[in-house]
Amino acid sequence: MAREDASVDREALAALVEALPKVELHLHVEGTLQPEMLFEMARRNGIALRFASIEELRSAYAFKDLQSFLDLHYEAMGVLRTEQDYFDLTFDYLQRAAAQGLVHTELFFDPQGHTSRGVAFDTVIEGIGKALEAGHKRLGVSSRLILSFWRHLSEAQAFEAWEQAQPYLDRIAAVGLDSAEAGNPPEKFERVFAQARRQGLKAVAHAGEEGPPSYIWGALEALRVNRIDHGVRCVEDEALVRHLAHERVPLTVCPLSNVRLRVVPDMASHPLLGMLARGLCVTVNSDDPAYFGGYVGDNYRAVLDALQPSAKQLLALAANAIDASFLAPPEKASLHERLQQGAERCGFAQDLPSRLSSTGDNP
Repeated sequence: MAREDASVDREALAALVEALPKVELHLHVEGTLQPEMLFEMARRNGIALRFASIEELRSAYAFKDLQSFLDLHYEAMGVLRTEQDYFDLTFDYLQRAAAQGLVHTELFFDPQGHTSRGVAFDTVIEGIGKALEAGHKRLGVSSRLILSFWRHLSEAQAFEAWEQAQPYLDRIAAVGLDSAEAGNPPEKFERVFAQARRQGLKAVAHAGEEGPPSYIWGALEALRVNRIDHGVRCVEDEALVRHLAHERVPLTVCPLSNVRLRVVPDMASHPLLGMLARGLCVTVNSDDPAYFGGYVGDNYRAVLDALQPSAKQLLALAANAIDASFLAPPEKASLHERLQQGAERCGFAQDLPSRLSSTGDNP
């Protein structure tokens, strides 16, 4: 009988995962380039690939660390050339994620990876922006755009990208920091982040994925970020955990990515629920879904299968993402209402977090 009850509970929780209105805060649009689309773009743009087939390309996805992924990822980006390419890339992501319950996304784009190849900044942002508009109209998915600087490049190159972005700041919600973390501390970009904040943008930064907890401190203190992307290594520093919990600093965790890049040995070892239990504002995201095995819904399902979270924990993860977003308070309240409705439909209304989204600005 206990076994039957467990099966029923598992089915109910699986239904809840499907019903959750999902907010994704850590998504690299270039990392949504599916192999089939990569080959199609290479064909239409007359680009020769070193891979003879989709199967051969997929076989290269056995990454040993972050850098091995970045090497292939940056190579694959080379097929993106036209405004239509950027539109197709972005809208394909929105369709796939919306089918898994995505209602809002705050996605990164890496202009330096495109302008360095001779693609105009205008081409990149127009293609992505038009797809986001279409996603809102046709799929009901709202969005915010985050300009990310490549941390393995210089501060001067980051300022160059920032200058190129000036005509488009009304379309950009925040600046971010990504690429190879080891050896590239956040303090390297303190001045460009300060300039972005002065001009009204939010700030986020990758920290504590392959880099140490001190990089999280650096992102908080030097860059004054609103969110930490990844942040799983915070658990190595007790004072940092206490600070993050007390200040409710959101952590945009990417479970499948952490497994694929060997940040954790397997999903069963992932610290996500332990971090949640310690009061951290953790969220679930897909990072680079074309490379890491799934979109936002797939990440929730992987967490459910391996970590066996309760309904209360699943609802807390979804609510955290709403709270941590850069949406306005009324928009957050609307998404909390949708979350409540989903919980009620699945019989888990009693497991909803006691607090709703704050009426103030994002932390």
